[in-house]
Amino acid sequence: MALTRWFAAICISLTVLLTDPMARAQPVEPALNLPDVPQASTQQTSPGSPTATPAPHSDSQTSAAPAAGSPQEDERKKAQEQLDKQLHQRVFGVMATFNTTNNRDALPLSTRQKYKLFFKSASDPWPFALTAVSAGIDQAQNSFPAYGQGVEGYAKRWGAGYTDYFTGNLLGNAVLASLLKEDPRYFQKGTGSFVTRALWAAGGTVWCKRDNGTWGPNYANVMGNLMGAAVSNLYYPAADRTVGETLERGFTVTAQAIIGSEVIEFWPDMVRHHKRKQAEKLARQGIQTPTPPPQP
Repeated sequence: MALTRWFAAICISLTVLLTDPMARAQPVEPALNLPDVPQASTQQTSPGSPTATPAPHSDSQTSAAPAAGSPQEDERKKAQEQLDKQLHQRVFGVMATFNTTNNRDALPLSTRQKYKLFFKSASDPWPFALTAVSAGIDQAQNSFPAYGQGVEGYAKRWGAGYTDYFTGNLLGNAVLASLLKEDPRYFQKGTGSFVTRALWAAGGTVWCKRDNGTWGPNYANVMGNLMGAAVSNLYYPAADRTVGETLERGFTVTAQAIIGSEVIEFWPDMVRHHKRKQAEKLARQGIQTPTPPPQP
């Protein structure tokens, strides 16, 4: 079962690419410049004015709601527009890439925005379809034999697979990312040699950007995967609840994330290469095809 989910994703994506000569990949949109809690400008009042003393709760209200037309309000609106745009990112209109940005200087996400990204990803049709394919592969290989075969066995494998995805992402990309002030997104490199980009993509699972702009260990992702694997012992068969099986599931999810990052990092290059080959093929066919003589 180790890497069936992303193996299925690669197979689906390559099938779409190879069967549609004129397919167009939707590139990853520019990064979200998402601010954390906006800061309001200090209001100045004249000394001695009867209206100079604010109500006891006015400071918190001011910091939470910037004045209309202020730079903070404009930035908040721009951030929301970018967030809405990022939540529509897909490869070939199928594979959701909501948690990806190519802007290395993207501002940090607020806690609300991290949870919004998680729920949007978890409720998208893509993980449901991917889990369905993965469950079919597991059933064909008779993984988790205690689940049995037939419709019931498939339903149990699908339910376990999607719950793994949901729990791991909830803990890693929302709960822990918010508590530890880490950015749950993958920051696409996009330039450089193949080796440096491949290492960058693989390192994204254990090294991340923090909300303060620095980079450091990705505790939220690794801990979230392991905690999610521990939670999975509540619904996996008794034979698969050992310490070794639990650790294997946790690190398997981490390995799947590495494969996913590699696909996202190099997918635009694969699409450009495919389109260039198709254009060259059409050009050769155009040259080799004789022009019919004019009709008398």
